[in-house]
Amino acid sequence: MASGGGEHFLRQLSASNNGARYQVPRGEAEDDEGGRRRGSRRWSRKRAARGGGYGGKREAAAAAAAGRKRVMVVVDDSSGAKHAMMWALTHVANKGDFLTLLHVLPHAGAGRGEDAPSLANSLGTLCKACRPEVEIEALVIQGPKLATVLSQVKKLEASVLVLSQCKPSQLCWLSCFLRSSSEEFVEQCINQAECLTLAVRKQSKGVGGYLISTRWQKNFWLLA
Repeated sequence: MASGGGEHFLRQLSASNNGARYQVPRGEAEDDEGGRRRGSRRWSRKRAARGGGYGGKREAAAAAAAGRKRVMVVVDDSSGAKHAMMWALTHVANKGDFLTLLHVLPHAGAGRGEDAPSLANSLGTLCKACRPEVEIEALVIQGPKLATVLSQVKKLEASVLVLSQCKPSQLCWLSCFLRSSSEEFVEQCINQAECLTLAVRKQSKGVGGYLISTRWQKNFWLLA
């Protein structure tokens, strides 16, 4: 287990404290910060209220009043993103909390956009099957990745943001001078997001556990 910075992280995480329903994906609509919402789907215990919509801040306020938190995970088709999602599901989200899976499409014509709703929905179904007591929703939004993530964190009043972090390049001498766009994105989210932000990487099978980075601690080992 981590100590020092790890304990600080755990304190911060603690402080950020049955049937299925889904919301049929809508057509494209303008979203905050110029992004375009490609669709959303939600799995929860209760039936949809009459005349209910997506909810947004009203839903976030209701969740806060009930002592529930919203955990947001940025997902894509990488194995690292799936590991981060499952870690958030099992280590961060509690019964009754919201787990929002956010898939950001860079721009129109970027390719594979047609598969995005299917990917997000399949990940949402997996999460709901693993932990039916957690409220799951999947969002697919088109727009600049960093601006979209930061705006959704603020709009939905997320308590925790979870990202996947890549394994450092084996070309250590080169990585000292050049950082991948993924590494820059993770660092910008950690520094700018208006909530506790965690970058997660699963260790190799021989080591086990996870490496967690936050604003206060980089790559501390959490054996869990």
